[in-house]
Amino acid sequence: MLPTDPLRPHTTEGPLLQVTDLQKSFGTTRVLSSIDLHIDSGQVVALVGPSGSGKTTVLRCLNGLETPDAGTVAFRGGPSVDFAAKVPKKDALALRDRSAMVFQTYNLFPHRTVLENIIEGPVQVQKRPRKEAVADAERLLARVGLAEKRDAYPFNLSGGQQQRVGIVRALALQPDLLLFDEPTSALDPELVGEVLTVIKELAEEKWTMVIVTHELAFAREVADEVVFMDGGVVVEHGHPDQVLRHPREERTRRFVQRLLNPF
Repeated sequence: MLPTDPLRPHTTEGPLLQVTDLQKSFGTTRVLSSIDLHIDSGQVVALVGPSGSGKTTVLRCLNGLETPDAGTVAFRGGPSVDFAAKVPKKDALALRDRSAMVFQTYNLFPHRTVLENIIEGPVQVQKRPRKEAVADAERLLARVGLAEKRDAYPFNLSGGQQQRVGIVRALALQPDLLLFDEPTSALDPELVGEVLTVIKELAEEKWTMVIVTHELAFAREVADEVVFMDGGVVVEHGHPDQVLRHPREERTRRFVQRLLNPF
């Protein structure tokens, strides 16, 4: 298990995030239709479903990378953004202050070292002292077994190492909410375990996370709640054992069976 992290957000009672009636279209294509989510502090929520079901769009809306057409995204303590009205840019950007995204394709700057990638957000966006950001980055790299890669460039790293750097980069922002978009989908099978292990340890430390994944066994192990989406709507949600072992909806059953028995 990772050593205790002094930067880990303190958990408190009550919902950290409430999402109500989230809607999003791209042109004439409706991607999200009335999505509701309730996420408590320290909770791990896994979003599962077929490709094109809207899972990644949900994450991007929570992080302010996409602007919903309607709906409310409300963090405890702010911001609370109602997208049915004209949203001030500062309110939309404030969503990014509360969360951090780990992308499926790493999104590291290729011309910057591992350390430079990690401290970019804390120094340039959060205006934290460089010395402080460097110390935090070095400590976090040691946590995930990459202390010796501090001055390496991304092209010198394996996919699993790059993704672990991506996780460290998100942690360095000290977010209240961690968002993972298919964090293992771009990895060779033998590298998947090293990334899932880090995420599992974060769950044990009670980081609040929303994870988009096709790794159903992993979702069943680490998630407190599984949300199955299809066609831009939530079809079913609940405890992992209920949704993934004994789903109530026929559409969920077909999805689970197809992933567990692909041939």
